[in-house]
Amino acid sequence: MQARKLVPILALAVAAIATLPIARGWAQQTRGSRVDIDKDDIGGAVTSSKGPEAGVWVIAETTDLPTKFVRIVVTDDQGRYVLPDLPQANYQVFVRGYGLVDSKRQAAKPGQHLDLKAEVAPDAKAAAQVYPSAWWLSMLNLPDDKEFQKKFSMDIKECFDCHQVGNRITRELQPNSAPGASSTLDAWERRTKVGPSGPAMGNFFLAIGDQRKMFADWSERIAKGESPKLAPPRPAGVERNLVITEWDWGTQKDGRSDNAAADTRTGMVNANGMVYGASEMTDGLTILDPVQNKSMTLKTPSEATPMVQSFNASPTPSPYWGPDAWKRSGDPRSIAVDAKGRVWVAVRGRDNQKQPAFCGANSDNKFGRFYPLRQSARQLAMYDPKTHEWSFIDTCFSADHNQISDDNFIYFGVGSAVAWVDINAWDRTHNAEASQGWCPGILDTNGDGKINPGWTEPNQPVDPTKDHRITFGAYSITISAKDGALWVSGIGRGDKRLVRILKGNNPPESCRTEFYEPPPNQAIDVIGSGGVDSDARGVVWQNWRASGHFASFDRSKCKTTSDPQGTGQSCPEGWTFYRMNEPTYTNSVYHANESYLTHMDTHDTLGLGKDAPMYGSVNTDAIEVLNPRTKQFVTLRVPYPMGFFARSANGRIDDPKAGWKGRGLWADYASYAGWHIEGGPGTLPKAVKFQMRPSPLAK
Repeated sequence: MQARKLVPILALAVAAIATLPIARGWAQQTRGSRVDIDKDDIGGAVTSSKGPEAGVWVIAETTDLPTKFVRIVVTDDQGRYVLPDLPQANYQVFVRGYGLVDSKRQAAKPGQHLDLKAEVAPDAKAAAQVYPSAWWLSMLNLPDDKEFQKKFSMDIKECFDCHQVGNRITRELQPNSAPGASSTLDAWERRTKVGPSGPAMGNFFLAIGDQRKMFADWSERIAKGESPKLAPPRPAGVERNLVITEWDWGTQKDGRSDNAAADTRTGMVNANGMVYGASEMTDGLTILDPVQNKSMTLKTPSEATPMVQSFNASPTPSPYWGPDAWKRSGDPRSIAVDAKGRVWVAVRGRDNQKQPAFCGANSDNKFGRFYPLRQSARQLAMYDPKTHEWSFIDTCFSADHNQISDDNFIYFGVGSAVAWVDINAWDRTHNAEASQGWCPGILDTNGDGKINPGWTEPNQPVDPTKDHRITFGAYSITISAKDGALWVSGIGRGDKRLVRILKGNNPPESCRTEFYEPPPNQAIDVIGSGGVDSDARGVVWQNWRASGHFASFDRSKCKTTSDPQGTGQSCPEGWTFYRMNEPTYTNSVYHANESYLTHMDTHDTLGLGKDAPMYGSVNTDAIEVLNPRTKQFVTLRVPYPMGFFARSANGRIDDPKAGWKGRGLWADYASYAGWHIEGGPGTLPKAVKFQMRPSPLAK
């Protein structure tokens, strides 16, 4: 579905070169467009030599508070703006917008009217410096080979899983990133082998084959002055109602982080409280107090030996941080807040192979006997903000992304299986064995209503007299509000499976598994699944990283869910597909972008409608929300600093009576490579709050 048109560069940058005299009537209109503000607001109008500038960002930044603070709004159709509810501080205010270059920063304080002069970009290259990465990467020339293009979209997915491609630090070759290189291609091969993920990244680059020379050609063309031929669209419609607030938190070496602000089930738990983040690369639990505008970082507990793997064992050290910069033990990943405001963190508390005896086939544990688990890369820890104490729950399974159910189970997808910890049982007993369980994905192919030992394995043909185990990725998990079924999605380069597991009354024997794949013969093959979430009706939403689709699957539409042959094609009628009109590579239908995970605005914190589905957009500095009423995408673009890459989005209601001011959607900058953020090495990551007011001038 095309929600908007990309704007030809001539419409914004080249045409903007012409400077026209300011008409007397227009000047009078500007003087008469004074906006109404309160004592904690800054407001005014943005004009350029072309007149009022609509749909551009006004950015206020201060370092006077305990942590750096930024608030960003968008101008209305007359170029007016209001920066609302600013903490008392001295601010630097400037304008950023497509077709412009950043304006000079002006000092201002809350309660002040401030008209701002925008500067029209002198040429296309200057205008493009503030374009998100995807617009630059779309200059990449792909060969006219459909099979190669499909493979390439899966190859580069491996890069997007970690960081943006097309930002300044990747499109330009830095002097210290490839010393001694004999050519641009050699420089690319050298630079992809350095730093925390060098060995893996270098191999991914080589896997592209001979065509990887197109990256060298791309960098050379940019060095000669070439820039994108298309400009991003300016915010329009409800996008101009957006208020973005950012706080610095964490450390300059943080990478791959997750965040949570509230219990996703209610939205009001932890109202006005701390926001929590997990920084995998630095063993940190990052904490933001958005009321006091201050942040802190705690060390996650771990008895594991320090990790030695590709992320910190590259033979070529990082050009920015040197060797061993990301040596760590806890490796914290996903994070959740429960009904008591406690923080659950997937963390490596012990070494992988030190499994409890009850995880194995020879134990008395029914789950271990049924489906033994031999190692666990990451377990579970709980931080209680009231006592400041940590508890460790030793899990047989590897914990990662999760969701908490209405009956207080925290669920995980664990690779061809689902697993859980019963929070109530843990609170009563503090017994790890008694509190956890898991179910492998086994199809009831013999149709007797239960799972029987002796099933056929994934590499064996389906036997109609036996059940059949399947393999599937399980990176992301959600719980159906309709029937409590668990849905999981993987992130493998060619993953296509959407898996449903219903636990039943006596797991693991009662677990029932189904899986569904998109029907073939789409205009573009639907490949490379990502995240999954469920709305209140039980409709499941899934983003597709490699092919650029966003899809819903409604099981209630299925004519049958019976799939005795395990094809995944029992319900083609359940699928609906959407596709954002994002920039594509030259000569290709594939996006120069990737979606990361799917999220649901369960509590309508954005005001777009309850259960608005969304995904984090890696290469466009945005979260894309599908408006449930219009079925059009609404772009939550973060223009400053460039490099926004969200891995999570969590709504919270601080005050249900305060309208838009009492609620917001929380995310953070979560790239592996935080030093790719605009500003470069030394720049801190940000916690980000999105709010939608009723109009661009609402106070």
